[in-house]
Amino acid sequence: MHEKPPVRLIACDIDGTLLQKGARNISPEIFQEIDRLEQRGVLFCPASGRQYHSLRQLFAPVADRLPYLCENGAIAYGPGNPGPVLHKTVMDRAPAEELCWEILAVPGCEVLISGANTSYLCPKEDDIEGVIRDFTGNNIQLVPRPEDVPEDIIKVSAYCRFGAAEMEPVLAPRWSQRFRPAVAGARWLDFTLADKGTGLEQLCAALGVALEEVAAFGDNFNDVPMLRRAGRSWLMAGAAAELRAEFPSQCQRVEEVLCKI
Repeated sequence: MHEKPPVRLIACDIDGTLLQKGARNISPEIFQEIDRLEQRGVLFCPASGRQYHSLRQLFAPVADRLPYLCENGAIAYGPGNPGPVLHKTVMDRAPAEELCWEILAVPGCEVLISGANTSYLCPKEDDIEGVIRDFTGNNIQLVPRPEDVPEDIIKVSAYCRFGAAEMEPVLAPRWSQRFRPAVAGARWLDFTLADKGTGLEQLCAALGVALEEVAAFGDNFNDVPMLRRAGRSWLMAGAAAELRAEFPSQCQRVEEVLCKI
């Protein structure tokens, strides 16, 4: 039997994977494992739909030592403060703006437009600014229209007050030939040119790590491309049944697997 190569990179989703049941802070055990793994030459990489700034805040004790796969794989950073951009996948501008307007036209939906490290909002209601600033800790900027975003667009997200699963059949079919739609949380539907799988490939190429040397953790549909590409993959035990059928290696907590790597 072919023996798998040793793990050199841990790619780990955040919301629903490291942060469960409304948790907002990373467990001290994770930081201990990051230290231990680093001593063995294994890098830990947060892999999230979140923004770089938000992820650095979450991982503050070790922030300068980690690579980051952000915005569902659309942009990756190397270690440092700030770390260098290792890759960035930019959405075509005109269709991205059209998608933004379509999201804004749907009742109960808000649009979040992601640049490299700023989230741009065109709020219809006041609560969305608090959701993004207070819960995820993003850098945010309000703009009157999507056309006023002053940089490349790398992700467009629909914040769906009535649930992302309900809005996916409304918004995704028309755009699935142009962008990659993915349910990224109970209320989030993301659209990118990249996904966590293509982002992981580009990150590994930049770091000189083989995909077979990656261990990945996730819990939702936007994690699937990453889980499929990694040499070893674990799904959170509370994930959807169709995901559990595809990924037999499952765990309740990431910590219980990391300590064995």
